[in-house]
This record gives sequence, structure tokens and C-alpha cells, in this order.
Amino acid sequence: MLNTLLHPLLSLHGWEAYTIVAALCFGEAAFLLGFVLPGETAVVLGGVLASEHHVSIQVMVIVVVVAAILGDTVGYFVGKEFGPFLLSHRPLRDRPGVDKARAFVARRGSAAVFIGRFTAFFRAVVPGVAGMSGLAYRKFVVANAAGGLIWGTAFTLAGYAVGKSYQRVLKDASTASYVIIGVAAALLVSRIVWRRVKEHRELVEYRAAHEHEDVESRP
Repeated sequence: MLNTLLHPLLSLHGWEAYTIVAALCFGEAAFLLGFVLPGETAVVLGGVLASEHHVSIQVMVIVVVVAAILGDTVGYFVGKEFGPFLLSHRPLRDRPGVDKARAFVARRGSAAVFIGRFTAFFRAVVPGVAGMSGLAYRKFVVANAAGGLIWGTAFTLAGYAVGKSYQRVLKDASTASYVIIGVAAALLVSRIVWRRVKEHRELVEYRAAHEHEDVESRP
């Protein structure tokens, strides 16, 4: 059904195409449109339009990247100013995914902003959650810019490469999102385990050193 609704976009040319793609990409996090329309769909379609010579691929990449970064920036400040209100109203109220996003941001900070860019639900809510969680803007903006640049460029070029076979890209994108989350989780677990092992080793060495000192100090 989603593809049926968006298919008319493939007939757009020039500024109309840029405007619609930018608006959908911007609104994903700024106005929580991501709950209805994943931003990567609009971005891939922007690449498809470029492959059909309706727009310039270079300009479309710039439009997508800028819209993505600005949309998440607005989402951050909306969350910072209206976080409690948003959490008490739909579409965020009583959604378990929001609690996961808050915990994710609390644990990983700016890294959560970057990783969240590559999954549909997190892309819509993480900027706002980052704002309401008190994540410093200087940390947010770096991760947001890096994620927006990589994500926007990759998905636009993917749409350009496959043309009207874009459904395959959208399907693969969903799989890739799970892979990215899985890799991130594995790295996080590995880091925690390594930290615990290091702390345990330091504790053992500390105790051994003090036991040695006690033995030497005995008459």
C-alpha cells in the first residue's frame, strides 16, 4: 500500500521533486512522520527520480542530507522543550519502543544518535529523546551530521543505482537495519565484558600487591 501511495512521486520533476523528498525526509523526525512513512522510502525514490533524469543526483544528495540533518535538529529541540507533553500523547504514549530508545540514548549518548539514524523507528524518535534526555547539543550535532551524511548519501545513491527496482533496496534496508543493530549490540556487549575483565584483573592485582605489603610489614 505504501508503494502505491508513493508511486505518483515518480512523475515529479525539478523543484517539485526536491521539495517533496526534502519535506518527507525532514518531517520524519521533526514531526514524527516516520511513524507513517520511513524516510528511507522518500530518499530512495529521490535517487530513482535522478536515475530517470527528472532531477540532478548531486543536488538530490545535498537536499536529502541537509533535510535529514535539519529534521533531526528540529526533533532534538522539540524533545528538549516539549518532551513530557509528547510522552503523554500519541503517537509516543505507551509505546515500549520509546522506553527502549530512552534507555539506548542514556547508555550510548551521541553514539545512539548515529546508530539510530539507520533504523526506521529510532530514526523518528531518537532525536527527540536525545533532547528530552539532556544530551548536550554539541555531542548531538556531530553524530547527527555524520549519520545524516552517510545515510542520506547511501540511500539516495542506492535508489539511483537500481532505478525502478527500488522495492528491493527498501527490503534490503530493513534487513540491514537489523544487522546494524546486531553489530552495535555485539560491540557494546564486548566492550562491557572487556571492561569487567579489566576491572577484575586490576582488583586481583591490587589485592595481591596489598597482601604482599602486609606480609613484608609483619615482624
